[in-house]
Amino acid sequence: MEHLESLLSLAANAAILLFEFMGVGIIICSGITGFIKYVRRSPDTRIYLAKGLAMGLEFKLGSEILRTVVVRQWQEIGIVAGIIALRAALTFLIHWEIREEEKNSAV
Repeated sequence: MEHLESLLSLAANAAILLFEFMGVGIIICSGITGFIKYVRRSPDTRIYLAKGLAMGLEFKLGSEILRTVVVRQWQEIGIVAGIIALRAALTFLIHWEIREEEKNSAV
């Protein structure tokens, strides 16, 4: 049973690192592309940047959810739950901003 638990912990930690890396990479790429679009005065800059940030946060939120598999103490679970709540709120706000921006650009 200990071997299975250690295997699960190893797989979860690898997936956490992978999701964190992917989230940061998406945020960096969308930030650079968003800056280029801003310099070129593209009208869809805000929507593009918001969608990139939302996608990156989704990967980072996934890594935090996986992190709950590995934690062992109630204090750690509370910290992870707080991080999940903040990232979920940020994702919700970004999606709301995307909808508002798409409504405004359609009018």
